[in-house]
Amino acid sequence: MLYEIANTFPHEILDAKEPPFISLYQPTHRYRPENKQDLIRYKNLVRTIEESLRQKYPKREIETIMAPFYALAKDKMFWNNTYDGLAILANKKQCVIYKLQRPVRELAVVADSFHIKPLIRIFQSADRYHVLGLNRKEFALYEGNRYGFEEVQFEPGTPQTIEEVLEKEYEKAPITPGVYGDPGAPVPHSYDEKRDKIKKDTEKFFRFIDRFVFENYSRTTGLPLMIVGLPEYHTLFKNISRNPFLIEEGVKIAYDALTIDQLREKVWEAIEPRYLRKTKELVEKFEMAKAKGLGSDDLVKIARAAFENNIDTVLIEEDRIIPGKIDPLSGKLERGDLIDPDVDDILDDLGEMAFKKGSQVVVLPKERMPSDTGAAAIFKYKAEHY
Repeated sequence: MLYEIANTFPHEILDAKEPPFISLYQPTHRYRPENKQDLIRYKNLVRTIEESLRQKYPKREIETIMAPFYALAKDKMFWNNTYDGLAILANKKQCVIYKLQRPVRELAVVADSFHIKPLIRIFQSADRYHVLGLNRKEFALYEGNRYGFEEVQFEPGTPQTIEEVLEKEYEKAPITPGVYGDPGAPVPHSYDEKRDKIKKDTEKFFRFIDRFVFENYSRTTGLPLMIVGLPEYHTLFKNISRNPFLIEEGVKIAYDALTIDQLREKVWEAIEPRYLRKTKELVEKFEMAKAKGLGSDDLVKIARAAFENNIDTVLIEEDRIIPGKIDPLSGKLERGDLIDPDVDDILDDLGEMAFKKGSQVVVLPKERMPSDTGAAAIFKYKAEHY
């Protein structure tokens, strides 16, 4: 196939060295009749890319470069099963497509690097989390943020029920005490045994879940873990858990009683205050760093710091675009026009440069930014030359 559907970010295509670097973003729709307009808008964006390529590449080469885009336009199954947004990164050798569970601002650009700011925003850890759907018989794990929410697909053979974990058939007979009404009446011994057995088996099951989730997901991603389940399962699981990423917030409803959209909404309602606190802490950290000469919202200084690998954290405004680029050989800013096949967005270049060097990149909406320049950076060390 000429293109691949990607679910993780970053992707190896970001390591490509040879231009052109094509980035396409557009909002899409899940249902009819709204999604009928998606293909029309897509073709208009494709024409914008072609127009930009014509400034630098011959017609025959453009047709080869754009082949995956033409093939996608003919893929009826794809356009009948879109989500809320679409992102495409492509060069001469690869074409990677993201079906996004949140709308994105429409953009089609050819430049000297990929435009990845929207993808950083969607996949960044600042507001991402794991959700553990839990009861005493089975469990499920989800990953997402306020915009998208998907069940994690485990490796084949992974036990997900108590029967599979305990490697035996779990008894499903109802628990029926023999005597009611007289508080002084003795409880049959068989009832106590049954209750103790259920408790011990549930604890064994929960210990397996705790260890499995930590070793395979929490430890590698560092994402906060939230429980969704009946109140008694919260208490029992938290008492036995050794997962340091398990958070206090949770949703005390049976997870399998909710649709995926209801689950996402309930979880975000519970976790949003944590996200807002984290954002506030980042802004306060920047303001303190700036006061000590260890931070700046000056784009020229931030570009220089990114070039010198002197950025600890950079905050970037989500939907703002400043046409231009950062010279990869000097770190200097160059203004330009998006129609130019060598020009993208200065803010995106900042984010990409910092991202590739291992700095923390957080994309925030305008109202949460601590500056009006589009970026705010915390430096690793004080540099007197900027």
